Amino acid sequence: MFPLRDTQPSYSKPVVTVLLIVINILVFLFEISLEPYSRNEFIAAYGLVPDHFSLLNVLTSMFLHGGWLHVLGNMWFLWIFGDNIEDILGSAKYLLFYLLCGAAAALAQYLGDPGSRVPMVGASGAIAGVMGAYMVKFPHSRIVSLVTIVFFFTTVEVPAWLMLIWWFFIQFFNGVGTIGHSTASQGGGVAFLAHVGGFLAGIALIFLLVPRQSYTRRQDVHW
Repeated sequence: MFPLRDTQPSYSKPVVTVLLIVINILVFLFEISLEPYSRNEFIAAYGLVPDHFSLLNVLTSMFLHGGWLHVLGNMWFLWIFGDNIEDILGSAKYLLFYLLCGAAAALAQYLGDPGSRVPMVGASGAIAGVMGAYMVKFPHSRIVSLVTIVFFFTTVEVPAWLMLIWWFFIQFFNGVGTIGHSTASQGGGVAFLAHVGGFLAGIALIFLLVPRQSYTRRQDVHW
């Protein structure tokens, strides 16, 4: 099941969401322009290595990716879910929200394996936070998803709360299974605990950050 779009309208331009997508794509294009040795050095320098944790690298690691599928998959999810959360918070608070979710995701992955020497990269922890906030604010939105039935493709509409809770539990149980197993010995892998940490941070932060006035007025009208 692959999400194609959501049915929740956005009432403002997703300036920060688009900017984040552009920055991530540009950084990735720079990565792949490097020859392999320099690329590995670049990722080692700016990815987050738990064994020597750095707050600066918490930030920079959010804009690095390990391959085309990694970056395009992350940016697609950000495009689907990010505009609505930016619409709620406004651009400045949304950027703060995004970065805080990414930091919480990195901390969760670090706590799960603090001795790892494998660089952590990717925006998926921050985007997981966006998804957590979306589940809280738009549980009854429908996610139009592509599904495969034997050799045929079709689309179905899935309630947002169902898809996102299912996604979270997959991350959670996979993340619990990785505790105590060093990613260094496995050659890297998916940072499931980062997804869990980011998702939970998004749920908490969407309650803590005051929404923009235009969103509040729309809610008052609906009531």
